[in-house]
Amino acid sequence: MKKVIAGLLSVAMIAAMAGCNKATPTTTAAGTTASGESKPAETTAPAETTTAETTVKATYGEGPVHINLWSFTNEVPNMAQKYIQLNPEFGKKYTVDVTIIATTNQAYQPALDAALKNGEVDMYAAEAAFVLKYTKGDGAQFAAAYKDLGIDVDKAVKDAEIAQYTVDIGTRTSDSALVALGYQATGGAMIYRASIAKEVFGSDDPATVEKEVGGGSGKYDTFWKAAAKLKEKGYPIVSGDGDVWHMVENSSSSGWVVDGKLNIAPERQAFFDISKQLVDNGWCNETSDWQPSWFADMKGLPQEGKDNKSAFCFFGPAWLINYSMKDNCGGKEAPADGNYAGNTFGDWRVCKAPAGFFWGGTWVLASKSAAENADKKAGVAELINWITLDASDKGLQYLWANGLFAPNADGTPGTKDCVASGKVMATANGEVAFLGGQNMFPAFIAANANATGKNMTQYDENINALFREQVNQYAHGQKSIDDAIKDFRSRVADKIGEDGSL
Repeated sequence: MKKVIAGLLSVAMIAAMAGCNKATPTTTAAGTTASGESKPAETTAPAETTTAETTVKATYGEGPVHINLWSFTNEVPNMAQKYIQLNPEFGKKYTVDVTIIATTNQAYQPALDAALKNGEVDMYAAEAAFVLKYTKGDGAQFAAAYKDLGIDVDKAVKDAEIAQYTVDIGTRTSDSALVALGYQATGGAMIYRASIAKEVFGSDDPATVEKEVGGGSGKYDTFWKAAAKLKEKGYPIVSGDGDVWHMVENSSSSGWVVDGKLNIAPERQAFFDISKQLVDNGWCNETSDWQPSWFADMKGLPQEGKDNKSAFCFFGPAWLINYSMKDNCGGKEAPADGNYAGNTFGDWRVCKAPAGFFWGGTWVLASKSAAENADKKAGVAELINWITLDASDKGLQYLWANGLFAPNADGTPGTKDCVASGKVMATANGEVAFLGGQNMFPAFIAANANATGKNMTQYDENINALFREQVNQYAHGQKSIDDAIKDFRSRVADKIGEDGSL
C-alpha cells in the first residue's frame, strides 16, 4: 500500500545516539550515523538536560526582543549562550528563548513543523539525518534565505572558505537560495593504528600509509591490496562493513531517489561485493556499528570470546575521534610501556580515505517569519553569522577549532574539532594527543574539499537501514544478491510506494 511522504518521514529511524555516544543521548550533538546516532556536545551545558520524553526550556539574555531558538540538543543553544556571555550588549537587547526536544522517538520534527507553521520559531537546527527536509524538501518553504537576513552571504562564504558540500546541502532547490549552514565540518578521513602501520607497511607516516591504501584515488583496488597485507599479519583492515559504508554511501554518483523513483547508484550496489569480500576474506571482524565488539576494536582488544586481532582503521570525521574513539580507547594518555592492547590512546593517525565523503553535521536555519520581523531580524542574523560564517578569532569556529569554546578546568584547551571554515582550520592548532600529536586539520581540510552533498535525499535514513540489512544477509550467505536486491526494493515499496515512487 502506497504511503504518503509524511508517513515515511514520521517513521524516520533516528536513534537516540554526529558525532556519537551510544550511552548518552541526552547530550548529543552534530552529526548523524547510518543508524541516526549522534555524538555528545562539547559545550557549556545548561543546567537542564534533554531526554526522549522531555522538552527543555532555557532563557539567555534579558532584552525586550525575544528570539525563539529550537534545537534537538543543547549544542546550538549553548552557542547562543556563549555569544551573550562574550557580547553582553546583545543580551541587553535580545532574549533567546530555547526549546530543546530530542530526536528520540521522532519527537523533534513533528513539534518543530507545528511551531514553524504557527510562526513560533525564529532559529532552528537540523542534523544531516533530516536537514534536506528543511532545505530542499517538505519544510523548505519555512526557511529564510541568509541574504534576506541582511547577510552578504556570497562574500562571507568565499572569505571564510566554507566547505562546499555544506553549502550545497544548505541551498534550497526552488530558488537556489542559501538557507542553512553548519559550523562543524564532517568530511571523513581514514583513522588508523600507527603501530600496526609500522609493523605491516614499515612506516606509520600518514603520507606513506595514504599511498598504501590508495588515499584519494576514488578506487578500492589499492585498499584491497593493503587488506591482504594486513591479513598476512593477522590484522583485519576494518572492524565491520559499516566502517566502509559511510565512505561508499556519501561518495556515490547519485542518491536513493531520482525523479521520484528508487535508484540504486552503482557505487552503492557495489557495496554488496565490498561487504562480502570483507567477510569472506577475513578482512574485518564482522562487528556492527556502536556495539561492544566495535568499541573493543577501538581499545585494541579481541572480541569477547574470540582471539582475533583488533582492526587497523576506522573511517570518519573528527567527531568520531573526539566523541567515540577517544572515549572508548581504554585510556586517557598513551601507555608508558608502548603496549597498546587495551589502551590505544596516542596510537592513531589520520590520512586521506580512498574516497571522499562526509558523515553527519548540524545546520542552522532562520525562519521566514523572523526575516520579516524588523525587531528580530538583526539579532537572528548576528547569531547565525557568528556561528556559521565568522572566520575571525572572535568567531565561534575559531573558538571551536582551537578548543577554546569549552576549555578544560585548568584553563588548557578543550576538545579541538573540525569546522566549516577552511580558513579557520588552516591557521588553527590541530595537534591532538590522541593522534600522537599529529595536526589533524590538513587531512580533514582535504576531506571536506572532497566531500559532496549532492547525493543526499530526505529519505536516506530509512532507506540506508533497509539496504544495509539486505547487504548483511547477502554477505553472510543467507540469500543471493538478486534476492537481496529484490527484497530491498520490496521493503522500500512497503514504506514508500509499491512502485518505489516517492
